Amino acid sequence: MINKARSIREIYFGWWTVVFTGVLSGVGHGFYGHGFSVFFKDLAAELKLSRAVTSIGAGIGRLEGGLESAPAGWLADKFGPKWVIFSGICLTGFALILMNFVNSVWAYFLVWGFLIGSGLNLSLTVTVDKTVINWFIRRRGLAQGIKFALIGVGGVAVVPIVTWLVGISDWRTTCLIWGLVLLACAPFVLIFVKSKGPEHYGLLPDGAQVDPSLSANVDDMIARGAEYAASFEETEFTFKQAWKTRAFWLLVIAFVINTIVVGGIGIHTFPFLTDIGISETAAGAMMAMQIFFTIPSRFFGGFLADHISKKRLPFLMAFALVLQAVGIGSFLVYRTIPSVYVFLILRGLSSGASTPLLTVTLARYFGRKSFGAIFGVLRAFQGPFSFIAPTYAGWVYDTTGSYTTAFTVFVILIVISSVCLCFVRPPKAPVDPAII
Repeated sequence: MINKARSIREIYFGWWTVVFTGVLSGVGHGFYGHGFSVFFKDLAAELKLSRAVTSIGAGIGRLEGGLESAPAGWLADKFGPKWVIFSGICLTGFALILMNFVNSVWAYFLVWGFLIGSGLNLSLTVTVDKTVINWFIRRRGLAQGIKFALIGVGGVAVVPIVTWLVGISDWRTTCLIWGLVLLACAPFVLIFVKSKGPEHYGLLPDGAQVDPSLSANVDDMIARGAEYAASFEETEFTFKQAWKTRAFWLLVIAFVINTIVVGGIGIHTFPFLTDIGISETAAGAMMAMQIFFTIPSRFFGGFLADHISKKRLPFLMAFALVLQAVGIGSFLVYRTIPSVYVFLILRGLSSGASTPLLTVTLARYFGRKSFGAIFGVLRAFQGPFSFIAPTYAGWVYDTTGSYTTAFTVFVILIVISSVCLCFVRPPKAPVDPAII
């Protein structure tokens, strides 16, 4: 027992952070991103809303994600992510409980769109990525891959659970239960998330060996951490320095375009499946299957990012995005149940791999110090399009009776995004690099 306890204590703290934030993000994002699709039609019917108007509720949260990501990233850079994550989780939990009392479109927009969206945007997006990026360099891709794989596991678990809860009760009770679950998770944030990077706690990124003579001096540890990062060709950019690079803007363009596709399809997946004659139970299982395929791609996408050069990372991201275009195109051409499975499987593989690859690329190109602000601003550009995309897809369905036109547009956009990524190159190191 003593040896076992000692071995647990010897595990690098960063890995505990990875596991906890992955599970927590899976519980939160799994419900908001995938669970909502399960009760989308029930909520729309009870509140007497069209699909376009119902989509606005989710779109508001995505729009806020853009508006809040930059300040959330700045707060995480300046003061550390711990209290930002804790506050956001508490807000989300209480807001989900309030969903039990929503009876009008404006209350729905306020609670689901504004309050829940704000809570998750503050707690489980840029701030969580900043937390993991702080603690890893050489194994950053693996850490991000594990975290996002755990999010996928959470999504797989969430969809059937939400489908079951809605089946035995209703969407209101389901939101209430999920709010209580998140509030129960909040105290653990204070245990498993640190406010600063490992150098401030006598450790080095990746759990690298520490010289005992330096471990007690924070300034020396920070200097040692900078040397360790430099050994992997990582240079610290300030936000202003990153803003001036061509690579930053090409990444913004590519992922803003991709955001339209992700946001446009995401919450409409369950309605799309049931519209073509698939039962709700089977549709829930198929959504879970799609999320399941994000798990290996998230893990191996992050793993590969650690083993290829910075120059090749954008091409790997472009390949991941093209998989989604192939999947959507297969359904548009064949319109059969097997083609639906191809669509969902390739979409899962694509979305799974692209997410950790983006965060790893940003960190390898621009460093750790200003990662929160840099990633936050990129997400700020994504925000308006995250709002427009699901509303557009809902409007297409309301006016045409199908999602065909929207899906066709999404395929074209994915191709454009992939081409942009092929022109991304690592930026030159700044004259005056930032200091952690």
